[in-house]
Amino acid sequence: MAEVADVRLVQVTIPTGKRETVTRALDDEGIDYVLADETSGREYVAIAHIPLPTNAVEDVLETLREAGIDESTYTVVLDARTVVSRDFEALEERYAEDEDSDRIAREELVAAARDLVPSLSNYLVLTVVSAVIATAGLLLDSPAVVVGSMVIAPLIGPAMAASVGTIVVDDEMFARGVKLQAAGLLLSVASAAAFAWVVKTVHLVPPFTDVAAIPQVRERLSPDFLSLAVAVGARVAGALSLTTGVSSAIVGVMIAVALIPPAATVGIGIAWGRPMVTFGSGVLVLVNLLSINLAALVVLRYSGYRPTRWFQLEEARGATLRRVGILLVAIVALSGFLGGVTYDSFQAATTEERIQTATTGVLEEQNEARLLSLEVERSSGVVFRHPETVVVTVGVTDGDPPALTSDIDAEIERVVDREIRTEVRYVRVASA
Repeated sequence: MAEVADVRLVQVTIPTGKRETVTRALDDEGIDYVLADETSGREYVAIAHIPLPTNAVEDVLETLREAGIDESTYTVVLDARTVVSRDFEALEERYAEDEDSDRIAREELVAAARDLVPSLSNYLVLTVVSAVIATAGLLLDSPAVVVGSMVIAPLIGPAMAASVGTIVVDDEMFARGVKLQAAGLLLSVASAAAFAWVVKTVHLVPPFTDVAAIPQVRERLSPDFLSLAVAVGARVAGALSLTTGVSSAIVGVMIAVALIPPAATVGIGIAWGRPMVTFGSGVLVLVNLLSINLAALVVLRYSGYRPTRWFQLEEARGATLRRVGILLVAIVALSGFLGGVTYDSFQAATTEERIQTATTGVLEEQNEARLLSLEVERSSGVVFRHPETVVVTVGVTDGDPPALTSDIDAEIERVVDREIRTEVRYVRVASA
């Protein structure tokens, strides 16, 4: 007995004159089937019912095409609840040796990609709603609200359609996927900008709020190479979920993580007139979008999906290589910014470590004082921000606190080789 998700029932109408050819082809492949006479009086003589393991569907459909079953006939692939048959168990064992035992047929892949693309009206409405919710969550600094915006974002469908359209040489599907992705991101940014402008105008947030200082916004302003991991990982998971027929809902949320909050941040930057906010988050959106499409193309190609017709194989290969090349060039170009942010983050971490080491060294000479916390305030901007102020909180037990500011300031400026404003705060603590 086969498990639920591992079985497909293929129903094929057999045209007049093809019955013997089709049955011989199935018999030669050792495929069990049932024939039912077609009595509608049309050009078909029979309907073949063929239970198959999921990963056998594509091979069998290829066999049927060679036997003369083309797109002018009806071929329906259904999920089967279960199959009880010794013959089927033998067929299942034969295909169980296949490394891609969960891989669905090319025809199912194309159908699944089309099903993921919502109608245009639904797509536009859901995109606007998700962008507005994401903008509200960012301005409220609420991770829960931001996550909620990702759940309803409909971005996985167009991304899948573009990749599948490339692999199987379906130019219409590819064009629709690309257009919907571009329209979705532009609409997300426009919706976020309009909503953020309303929020700013009616003072739903304090009028002098520095949006770049809001943590949920701040983390989308300085993308580094780790940002690619989210986009690539989401797209690899999305492509694999599609090729195995698994629900893509959770993966769709992951793809929205990489696109919706950064797009909303771009809109916030536009509404607040902050070019660096718009630029930093805009680079993140573009890099994530390109990485998502690149990862999907590579996974689908590696999974072995090809066009139906043999003469399209070279066209599919050429189209895939061209588009992969374009995506790689664009990602490399934008990665200069990511590299700068990554280097800046490394330098910042190194500098803060040296500052803390220098401060600890000064305090070790004072038995009555110990370091409680150290905060480095850096210059404004998205990248290459240098430390400007160091706030040191020192714990003292009793008596007058020692004068440490000048000593700490001198030692910090020595190790970082630049002028820094140092502020020392004293906190009375109980003695051990």
